[in-house]
Amino acid sequence: MKMIRAIVRPEMADNVTEGLAEAGFYSLTKMPVFGRGKQKGLTVGNTHYDELPKMLIIIVAEDKSVDEVLKVIQYKAYTGSEGDGKIFISPVDSSLTVRTGSKEL
Repeated sequence: MKMIRAIVRPEMADNVTEGLAEAGFYSLTKMPVFGRGKQKGLTVGNTHYDELPKMLIIIVAEDKSVDEVLKVIQYKAYTGSEGDGKIFISPVDSSLTVRTGSKEL
């Protein structure tokens, strides 16, 4: 299993989650975050915004599904401008369901 963390523009987050649901990936976590990347913030007039609002979408997928999840996120989050986001992929050793205590490897 892999954990996929996608940081995307807030206005694109619903597109991403709807695209994932259409592809059959329903379980995810979505939360508002702030950050900065290569664009180093945004300057509007005399005001510089160092950290910009983003949405963090977290999904755990089977290894065989990772490429499809990445394709959906990249397609649905794309605007072609700096700040479209970043995707991180990490291995997941196991998971535990809180209610039942069942463990998945």
